[in-house]
Amino acid sequence: MRQDGRPDRGRPFTEKGFYLGEFRGRTLAMALPAGIREERAHLEPVLKELEANGTDVVLVAAAPRDLVGLIDGEPIAAGAPGFEGRVWRGLKRRGAVGVTVGAGADAPLAVREGALRLGVCKLVWLDAKGGLVRAGSRLSFVDLDELDALVRAGLPGEPARRVGLLEQIEQALRAGLPAINLCTAAGLADELFTYAGSGTLFTPRRYVEVRRLGIDDYDAADDLVARGVAEGYLAPRDDAALDLIFANGFGAFVEGRHLAGIGALLPYESEGAGEIACLYTLTRFLGEGVGRHLVGGLCDEARARGMRFVFACTRTEPVAGFFERYGFRRVSGDELPAAKWERYDALRRPQVVSLRREL
Repeated sequence: MRQDGRPDRGRPFTEKGFYLGEFRGRTLAMALPAGIREERAHLEPVLKELEANGTDVVLVAAAPRDLVGLIDGEPIAAGAPGFEGRVWRGLKRRGAVGVTVGAGADAPLAVREGALRLGVCKLVWLDAKGGLVRAGSRLSFVDLDELDALVRAGLPGEPARRVGLLEQIEQALRAGLPAINLCTAAGLADELFTYAGSGTLFTPRRYVEVRRLGIDDYDAADDLVARGVAEGYLAPRDDAALDLIFANGFGAFVEGRHLAGIGALLPYESEGAGEIACLYTLTRFLGEGVGRHLVGGLCDEARARGMRFVFACTRTEPVAGFFERYGFRRVSGDELPAAKWERYDALRRPQVVSLRREL
């Protein structure tokens, strides 16, 4: 802790710490599957962690028996008079309150209406099938436009029960619910507390915004660079090189807050060029277009500055292939600014793939 009482900026940045900070002092709703039994072993430690964090939880279940042992006191019927006030008073006494919605086809509708009436910051919908999967890959993030297209296509491969649930998720987003997670009970901790996640997060608007890094983003950016180095995607940098990255750095932010990826645009003014450097995205966002948004944003910035071309260098084929998919072509090192190679490790240079994109 710093002398002014604020958290120490030098303290290691952790995924769980980030998300717990996001949830602190707020209220989540959690819709439980009917007849929940073995899943309770996954649910209980998460509820204890949220309670210790100062996060209130409204547990929504079909019947009172599904809430036994998870809450103190009697659950509240979702349609009861003064429902909102009763939940509020219950949360003042304890960190978790139970709400019952009944079973059957109308249960998802009751869950949606209850979450909207309470105005929770997030609804976590636990379902045995977990998040959405398309072409064998999990859809980690889906915005309202994408969900609308999926629903209109009939959600092939999904049973009727799931189609109804996803329609309620769509309507809840349209009515103003900020975020909905769909995951299994076994994957709940990963979905709430890790970047990798386990299910699908639905949000009303497109999840990626690219903007210049500010000093309050540097802790998270420093953590991303360290991850990229540890995974072999990024070259190690000393403090001076890292300072240059941050000074010219841009971030891809999910929901305006979550830093999902970083990249820098290093200027070579005499050549009218810019280098896209230190490009890295978090595991959860692979395949979600974060890298594409970053490259697009950096290219837009380069055009706005009057640059003629941008370039990138890598020693890995997957990264080279990524840049090629977005308009870069392989070139010899001689087609890049000569200053790029000043003081460059002569042993590393033959291993480098050089890529260039005209603007």
